Formats: sequence, C-alpha cells, structure tokens
Amino acid sequence: MSIFHTYGREVLSIPLPSTFTFPFLYTPHPLCVEAVAELKAMLSRHTEWKAELSRGKMLGVLVVLSPEGVLGYLAAYSGLLDNSNQCDGFVPAVFDFLQADGYFKQEENHISRINKMMDLLQRSAAYKEVQRQTREAEQEAECQLEAARRQMKEEKKRRDELRQRPISPDEEQQLIRQSQFQKAELKRLKQTLDARLQGLRQNEKTFDDRLQAMKQEREQRSEALQQWLFSHFVMLNAKGERRNLCELFADTPQRVPPAGAGECCAPKLLQYAYQNGYQPLCMAEFWCGASPKAELRRDGYFYPACKGKCEPILRFMLQGLQVDVHPHLSAAAGVAADLEVVYEDEWLLVVNKPAGLLSVPGKLDVDSVADRVKRMRPGLQGPAIVHRLDMDTSGLLLIAKTKFVHQQLQSLFKNRLVKKQYVALLDGVVNMPPDNCLINYEEGGRGLRLGVIRLPLCPNLDDRPRQMVSYESGKPALTYYEVVSVGGGQSRVNFYPQTGRTHQLRVHAASPDGMDAPIVGDTLYGRKAQRLYLHAESLSLVHPVTHEVLSLTCKPDF
Repeated sequence: MSIFHTYGREVLSIPLPSTFTFPFLYTPHPLCVEAVAELKAMLSRHTEWKAELSRGKMLGVLVVLSPEGVLGYLAAYSGLLDNSNQCDGFVPAVFDFLQADGYFKQEENHISRINKMMDLLQRSAAYKEVQRQTREAEQEAECQLEAARRQMKEEKKRRDELRQRPISPDEEQQLIRQSQFQKAELKRLKQTLDARLQGLRQNEKTFDDRLQAMKQEREQRSEALQQWLFSHFVMLNAKGERRNLCELFADTPQRVPPAGAGECCAPKLLQYAYQNGYQPLCMAEFWCGASPKAELRRDGYFYPACKGKCEPILRFMLQGLQVDVHPHLSAAAGVAADLEVVYEDEWLLVVNKPAGLLSVPGKLDVDSVADRVKRMRPGLQGPAIVHRLDMDTSGLLLIAKTKFVHQQLQSLFKNRLVKKQYVALLDGVVNMPPDNCLINYEEGGRGLRLGVIRLPLCPNLDDRPRQMVSYESGKPALTYYEVVSVGGGQSRVNFYPQTGRTHQLRVHAASPDGMDAPIVGDTLYGRKAQRLYLHAESLSLVHPVTHEVLSLTCKPDF
C-alpha cells in the first residue's frame, strides 16, 4: 500500500487552507476530517491490528500536495504498531532504531542481560541464605543487648534503693564499681556480637556490591543509549534546516528529551513530507480505542499535539510554514469590549466573564479581565483577581478593589467559605446515582440531594495544561453535582465544587471514574464545539467588610 493516499471520493469542492494548522489548539479542517474517515475505514480492514488499536493509540493525518501537485494525505501512528515502526500505509519512523543487528538493539539486549543477571542474583539461594543468616543474627544480637540493658536497669534501680538509706563510703564505692563493671560488660557484649555479625554482613555486602555495580552499569548504558538515540533523531523544518533532539530540548526546563520524543504522529508526518517533497497543508490527530489510565482520551475524538514531547520539536519543524495564529490571540479580540458588572461597591467588584477571555494576563500578550477592569476603573488601588476561571469558562468573577479586601477574600476561598455553583452541558447521558449514594447539601436556603465525585488530580507533566486523575500523586478534589435535565444525548448539570483544583470540573465530568461525559466544547478532554459550555452561575459569601451574606447569580446564555 502506498504511503501517499489520494482521496477515495471527490474533495475538490473543499477549499484548501490558506495557513497550516496551529497544532496545539485547532479545529480539524474538513480535508483532515475526510482523511480520518478514510483512514478509519482502512484500519477496519486490518484485523491484525484490531486488538492493539482497541487498547488505545494516537493516530494522525497530514493533508499534502505531492511534488506533482496531487492532493492527498499521509498517515501516522504514535510509537509502535504491531511491534513495528513501519507498517503498511503509514509514514516510517524519523529514525529506525529497531534493526535486529543495529546498535540500539544490541545495547538494549545488553541492558536486558544485566537486568536478568540482577534478577537471578537477587533470587539466588545463596544470597537469600546470607540475608536470612544476617537478619537472624541481628535479631538475636538485639535480643541479647536488650536483655543486658534490662538487667542493668534493674541493678541500677536496686542501687538507687540502697542509696535511700545511710550507707558507708565503702558501700558507695562498691555500688559505683558494680555500675562500672556492668557498663564495661555491656560494651564487651556489643563488641563480641559485632565481631560475630561482621563476617555475615561482609558476605551480604559482597552480593550487594555486585548488584550495585550492575545497577550502575545499567544506568550508565541506558543514559548513553538514550543520548545516542536522541542524537540520531535529526529533525527537518520547511526551510531545510536540521536539528537533533538533544539540540531542540537544550533550552527547555528539562534540558533532556523525554522518552518517546520524536515518535509522535506530528513529527513523523512532517519529517516524511519534508524528506519527500510534499507540501503540508493541514494536520489533525485523533485517538483510537480505550483511554489510557494516565490520561483522558475518547475514541474518535481529535486532540492537539502534546506539549511535553512535541512542543520544542514542532516549534522548530514548523519554521518556514505559514501557520495559523494562536487561537487565544484572536479569541480575546472577538469578545465584546465591555464587561457586564453584576455587583459593585466600594470594596469589591463582580463581573460576568465572557468565554474566550483570560482571567489574568498569561504568557501571551493577550487581553484579560484584569486588563479590562484596570481600564474600566483606572483609579482603583487594585484591582486584584481573587480567583480564576479558565479562558473558555464564562461566569461570575470576583475582584477586590483593595489589598486588604483581596487578602480577606483569599482567606475565605482558602478556608472553603465561598459557595460556588456552575452549570454545564455534558456530551453524554448522565443519571443521578442511587439514593443511598447521595449526600445532603444546603444551597440558597434549599436542601439538595447531590451526587459526589472524589477523584484526586495532578498535572500531566508531559502534556500541560492537561490534568489527570492520580491516586498516587494527585491532590484531593471533591465535586457535588445535580443532573437537571437529559435530552438529545446531552445532560445539563449543576456543579458544586468543594475544592478548587485546576480543571477539576472538566476532568471530573470527562473521567470514566467520574461522570464519563466531557463538557460540550472541551477541547482538552472532549471535542470542540462553538464554546465550552461551562458557566459560573452563582457565588455566595460573607462580605469581608460589611459581614453581610452576599449571594450573586448570573444566568448562562445556553
């Protein structure tokens, strides 16, 4: 099967894109959508890949013009498929390190042999026997020492009792000699026991030293092999320039390429296109199969390129192409200039943040609520944003006008004394759990029976800003929810977050262990729509100055 695929049906009516896809946040071009549909049909005919793909795999397409000007597309998969980095119909790996007689496989086999030798030594009868003898001798020695200490304690008590009555100087000297003798005896006992243990411990140390030497050799060989591998991943860009992975990651915080760098879809697709004279037009990546444990992926959904592995690589490889402007740069420009003020007094301000506007300035030079409030109220001592909403989330945002009020409001949030309620539209049918799984919750003077989600969250270090569920590294995250209505394959819900973790509602909604229904329009954990259908509808708190209960509501426009 050819690596360059022409479309199976007429697509000339679809206009070609004028700029290349910004890979970290995009809407799939119709040509990519059509290419993915054809790729899925092709995959369905390869039954030998069915089981592996069902377990989960990222795939991608790159729409190109061939050197002859023919419109078509290239396809790729991340990592390996069928234990191969070169499967029929897909672009090859940037660097093929899997040759049976190649350096990588030879070194990998050597490292595997070291692992086997370490395992055999650790499980050997001789090592286990030395460990057993040493532990038993140590326990016996400790028992003897403990018995001697108890005897010394009892003798000291006896001497103290004798000293309670008048005794002669000779008797006092005798008691002192007894104490000194017992201390000397304890010291001699320790020396005797240590001498007995020394031989056993030396035997054990001989085994441990061999293991440590093998471990050190394994680490040195592994590190050297990784460096060798990364130096052979030589990436191209549209200007014909070349950089290896070590060079591309040298100025990043981690400085060293992560495992698997260069093996994702996007770099493989662009590399093949540059090497063979294809003109890249647009690109998309999609997930196939079950979601991995560490991430939230849904079968058939499009996803942006990962940042941890791909951002430094693609930043270089896209040089020479005219790429779409970062969507965040254009999103704020499309938001109405005036902010809706929901509440204001001399101490604080509450606005209805529109979707598509940052709460505070980010790394990009993009407009934000903080910037707009400064323009709206130029004479304020602050203003200071007290909490944040994601760029794509709309709703109530609390702003302090003075430093004192800011500190007081932050304290309320820290101590979970601010009640928040969000409304969201979920992509899926969600039902309330059984009554015995509900909790009682007081909201606005009315009693509610709500479902509960407890899933600890932490950042996905390989793909920021995505978060993931982790029972090992995550911080506790608690969300109460209420299903308001269900219809058309969607569910309208109210969220009552009890903690404020990054992306908490988005992950709790999308996770299979949560509601298993991502928020509509969630480009990180679901699929793109007109907007992210998540809105901060109400806030309730005690005013930090007047001490009156402040209850605010702002209905969503969906």
